[in-house]
Amino acid sequence: MDLAYLRAHPEHLPTFLTHQRIRETPVSGGDICAAARLTLDDGHSVFAKTWPETAARPAPEGFFATEAAGLRWLREAGTVAVPEVVVALPDLLALEWVDHGEPSAEAAERFGRELAGMHRAGAPAFGAEWPGFIGALPADNTPHGGPWSSWFAERRLLPYLRMSVDNGALTGAESGTVEAVVARISDVGGDEPPARVHGDLWPGNVLWGADDRVWLVDPAAHGGHRETDLAQLALFGGVPHHDRIIAAYDEAWPLADGWRRRVALHQLHLMLVHTAQFGEAYRDAVARTARGALTGLGRATVDG
Repeated sequence: MDLAYLRAHPEHLPTFLTHQRIRETPVSGGDICAAARLTLDDGHSVFAKTWPETAARPAPEGFFATEAAGLRWLREAGTVAVPEVVVALPDLLALEWVDHGEPSAEAAERFGRELAGMHRAGAPAFGAEWPGFIGALPADNTPHGGPWSSWFAERRLLPYLRMSVDNGALTGAESGTVEAVVARISDVGGDEPPARVHGDLWPGNVLWGADDRVWLVDPAAHGGHRETDLAQLALFGGVPHHDRIIAAYDEAWPLADGWRRRVALHQLHLMLVHTAQFGEAYRDAVARTARGALTGLGRATVDG
């Protein structure tokens, strides 16, 4: 099997794997899926993701189809490098292989400009035309006309707050702080039309390629606020050359006034996803982020 054959007959890949007709090398693939490098007969490689056989439950329906749809949609913008979807099956996703490189300031600046271009490609509404996932959790992508603040509260904060309370990850104190953020979210300002966003853009989903470009992987793509992607880049220690990325982005498409005070608010979604999915280990992080969001809201009120 070579790459041309695989593109023409993607449905045959599981059979070739079952009969060990393709060289398969396990690689790091994230916290949820099993990942492997598949080396084809013509020397090309693809990156394959499957649901782990040891998982306690089967893959959610549409899990890989959603990721494939998001990758294709981001790639259609023609700006940021996004791997080609080679195979998209109910239980398997195979993508263009990207050789890893080292982060550089030049690649960071290019990425900042390209990310601005991807966001500017826009979306018809907040949400998407396909069902959503964030990690292994569902995300309500039902198209929403806005404004962004109400959509973000209803679809990206409250559902994961409820999950986090239900699983015991958050207590009444943390829940109350998040609810205070939600109650005042319309005060924050910065509402914009929906941008074409990655949706899960923490540094682990930014791949520095050997071609000196930044590639985006593992999206939760939808129409959202561009500041959410930028805020997520600063999480968990931040992406390399973060300041250069933001500066290049702001030069290509200037950010709205007050964007810095909204960073914690935009980060709160992904932190709540962590307590909903991984439990109380992220309780303090949610509390800190929610307090930071409230501080930003307070400043927004003062700034008028």
